[in-house]
Amino acid sequence: MTVQGLPMAVPARDLPARVRIHEVGARDGLQNEKATVPTEIKAEFIRRLADAGLTTIEATSFVHPRWVPQLADAEQLFPLVGDLPVALPVLVPNERGLDRALALGARRVAVFASATESFAKANLNRTVDEALAMFEPVVARAKAADVHVRGYLSMCFGDPWEGPVPLEQVVRVCRALLDMGCDELSLGDTIGVATPGHVLRLLTALNEQGVPTSTLGVHFHDTYGQALANTLAALQHGVTTVDASAGGLGGCPYAKSATGNLATEDLVWMLRGLGIDTGVDLDRLTATSEWMAARLGRPSPSRTVRALSHEDSEYSEDSHKER
Repeated sequence: MTVQGLPMAVPARDLPARVRIHEVGARDGLQNEKATVPTEIKAEFIRRLADAGLTTIEATSFVHPRWVPQLADAEQLFPLVGDLPVALPVLVPNERGLDRALALGARRVAVFASATESFAKANLNRTVDEALAMFEPVVARAKAADVHVRGYLSMCFGDPWEGPVPLEQVVRVCRALLDMGCDELSLGDTIGVATPGHVLRLLTALNEQGVPTSTLGVHFHDTYGQALANTLAALQHGVTTVDASAGGLGGCPYAKSATGNLATEDLVWMLRGLGIDTGVDLDRLTATSEWMAARLGRPSPSRTVRALSHEDSEYSEDSHKER
């Protein structure tokens, strides 16, 4: 349990009063598990996340099961959580995926682009421009159905095959996604190589090309321990949407150097200390990640989850079993 009054809230200047956490653990996290998590466990995970106060929870992906077998149960899962009073975005790779999502009543979808040719080839088997062309009818049809569209952009800060990614390359694809109708963009540090100065420079470059900060979210991986520092830099620039994964679940199946996402608990701890509201109950969130860790058979990598773990946790590193 958290200690009463800790962390002590010490607000810093020029930071947002509230941050919306875009929780990706149930999709981006679980899609990287070697074993397939049962549908009922996924649904319970999402319900517990909602109960902890998270208002945007990415539920699943309507990608062909051959590519992401861990999320092959999208049609079975979504109806189990569709009644929750939270936003439940789903990933759609193409028009067929959009059809499947709309048939189940999804009101928020996301497309997944790349800033680099190498990753576009590895992830989508297309060039960057071919992928953008594939997304155009998806976004157009979603907007015609009054569905909110998020555009993910991977490899914004570095690529394992190409190395540094020029800022103008990232800006071009961001601009293309906005121009085709995306409501918001998520800037992905897919292999976790970003540093705060790089984050600020990219955000500034985007603003200079007419991309408003209000349309931007950030998605940092913690490969080099920079995720929180990078998040703080983004907040200082005015970003108010941050992607995070409960318990630090996830990585990227097509980039082997990518490690886990920024842990939602670590993010909430920092934001609480800065006096920034998230609406998240940290104790409930921590308990949820401990519960999921028990079902995955390993401890959570989140520093905050480990620090706040209960002695009677459902997961014990010594026993390695559920209770």
